[in-house]
Amino acid sequence: MFQPTFVANMNPRLLSFLVAIGIYLFLTIISYMRLRSWYKDTSYWRKIQFGVLISELLVIAGLIAVFYRLYNPPVFPSAMQNWLMGASFSMMIGKIIFGLIVLVDGLIGLPFLGVNLLQKKEITYHPTRRKFVKNAGLVIAGIPFISMINGITFGKYAYQVRRVTLKFHNLPKSFHGFTIAQLSDIHSGSFDNIEEVKKGVAMVNELQPDLIAFTGDLVNGKTTEVLPFIDVFKELKAKYGVYSTKGNHDYGIYRQWSTEEDRINDQLLMDDVHQQMGFKLLKNEHAFIEKNNEKIQLVGVENWGKPPFPQVGDLDKSIGNTDADFKVLLSHDPSHWDEKVRPHKKQFDLTLSGHTHGMQFGVEIPGFIKWSPVKYRYPRWAGLYQEGNEYLYVNRGFGFIGFPGRVGIMPEITLITLETA
Repeated sequence: MFQPTFVANMNPRLLSFLVAIGIYLFLTIISYMRLRSWYKDTSYWRKIQFGVLISELLVIAGLIAVFYRLYNPPVFPSAMQNWLMGASFSMMIGKIIFGLIVLVDGLIGLPFLGVNLLQKKEITYHPTRRKFVKNAGLVIAGIPFISMINGITFGKYAYQVRRVTLKFHNLPKSFHGFTIAQLSDIHSGSFDNIEEVKKGVAMVNELQPDLIAFTGDLVNGKTTEVLPFIDVFKELKAKYGVYSTKGNHDYGIYRQWSTEEDRINDQLLMDDVHQQMGFKLLKNEHAFIEKNNEKIQLVGVENWGKPPFPQVGDLDKSIGNTDADFKVLLSHDPSHWDEKVRPHKKQFDLTLSGHTHGMQFGVEIPGFIKWSPVKYRYPRWAGLYQEGNEYLYVNRGFGFIGFPGRVGIMPEITLITLETA
């Protein structure tokens, strides 16, 4: 039901990749031509040519690493491979930005070029304008490049604890002060340093939460990716247990399987791995958390997202025939909240989601700005949201995928405290 064909799965990605490479090559060529016009007759030109060559070799090496990762996904990737991919991507972004600046400058100068040609004047480039474009291009392109290099070197394991306190009129009094630690989007197939992951797990345990909730994407594409980390995540401890649900990456839909039986076995292993780690996996199921003869309901749905993501979450099935007055929902994709959860006849007091990662790139300055490109795809992309008496919290993710780093949007451990109003 979940398995797309290889052709349907790869062609759109291949097309997008070719378009991106075409844009990159175009901008790289016009950048090189501009640099040549600036420096050809100077002593710097040989050094600039050498720098351009080295940067292109880095990009090519990174692309080779990406394709190797796609077709030969490692169980445990090397730190060097991750760094190479990240550095290559950072270089491409920096060169694209510089190329766009050169392109815009060229388009602005077209009218003046036309006038000079009509008047048969010599075409010259004003030295002051050249200096401004050169300096502005280097600075504007250099900022994201340096930030991304920092992100792949330090940011990807820079776990941050975010604390949220929520008050509810219908919360049972026994649960006043009850704490939930949320993790999401572990993506174990991207980790290259077990010791750093252990530090993140230790940070969760130091919070001494009453309950731990994991909201999906344990792996990138294959359950075996998490095998080296079973003993690490087995250390997560909470008085009322560790509960989990699955994300879109946990269904084995992002790889080609030799047979349907292989995919089914992968899914059976996924269930078994959750059990080995001590995670109580909720697949359109629920559990009651009891305290002093009072209870809240913890509901876990299968993934539900807008196409092309799986839509197998079933709220009615998850709730069952008996439900509590206070419900916490684990649902991987935040779009589920607006599409299905809020319109539902039952009230879900708190929904915990992940999925977006905050795109692993953005700017967050508390009280001033909170921005990431992912907001244009997911309006509810990070942090707390409220509509009426219902809350949604979107975790920024514990791991990383694709770009092996974090820039501005750090990996997150959330501690939510429930209080009676």
